Amino acid sequence: MKIKKTGIWTMLIGAILMASVSCGNTGSTKVEAAEATPTKASFSKFISEQQFNDMFPMRDKFYTYAAFIKAVDELGDIKVKVSKRAFSVYQLVRTDKATGKATTVRQDADWNENWAKQKPDSTYTIDYGAFCAEKDAATNKKELAAFFANVAHETRHGENGKYNDGLMFIHEQNTSLPYIAENDEYPPVAGKKYYGRGPLQLSYNGNYGYASDCIFGDKKVLLNNPDLLEKDAVAAFKSAIYFWMTPQPHKPSAHDVMIGKWQPSAADKAKGRAPGFGMTIVLINGPVECNQGDAMPAMADRIAFYQHFLIKLGTSDPNCACSCGKMAAL
Repeated sequence: MKIKKTGIWTMLIGAILMASVSCGNTGSTKVEAAEATPTKASFSKFISEQQFNDMFPMRDKFYTYAAFIKAVDELGDIKVKVSKRAFSVYQLVRTDKATGKATTVRQDADWNENWAKQKPDSTYTIDYGAFCAEKDAATNKKELAAFFANVAHETRHGENGKYNDGLMFIHEQNTSLPYIAENDEYPPVAGKKYYGRGPLQLSYNGNYGYASDCIFGDKKVLLNNPDLLEKDAVAAFKSAIYFWMTPQPHKPSAHDVMIGKWQPSAADKAKGRAPGFGMTIVLINGPVECNQGDAMPAMADRIAFYQHFLIKLGTSDPNCACSCGKMAAL
């Protein structure tokens, strides 16, 4: 029997959060070019095709090793500077590190209003090249195991306890729901559905639009053509890496959690949250799977996949805070 997934709640929360940062667009604006950064070695140096195939022996033919490596390598050339004024006025500057070209892909309509300027800017940069590449080899392997564990659980379709059935679904089973939420910055396109697609089941128009800005530098690519994530495996893998690497309002990225960059505040500690694999479950599907004890089947499946992939990658996580059974959702 396959464990029933209930990731809809995670994506609903994501959609609400993305909707909360929407204001309106003044269009893309070119900015001064930055200095180009030399391209790093291909991610194929980190994981071989044999390892990938061994981890996902029953995968759909759509999900190839070549597509995964190309997605990591190409998105690794991108970094996005996210700036926020007031409470919800955003600017996104996307830089191609290979060329040094920087482009403002989003600037909300109120960005230059005096009331917005009076609030101090908060700024952070998402470097997609840091995916499983920011720390030492052991930490990077743990991050990849955590990423693959969540991917496998979200896309599995097989027998419990085998851990061989990840990357089987290209989209969620029920495609009748449109997954549309009001969003000024990333409005839905008439006739399009934004149900879960790709390795981490990206859903809702707000998430598709934000991902499209970061990945392609143009929100219209995925808003106009969400089916691209079912037709182009490279784009599908990029959507999963985007989801893994990109913080959301009031949420750290799963990447920052796994490399130890995120540390819980006093409020987090009071709600049981701690660094480790369990916190990635909080971020991906916390309202459904977390704070329900250690016997929660879906959570346990993710943890078992994590331990399975750690072994496949030749490492371990002996001090892992793997369970989110006592962690409150965000």
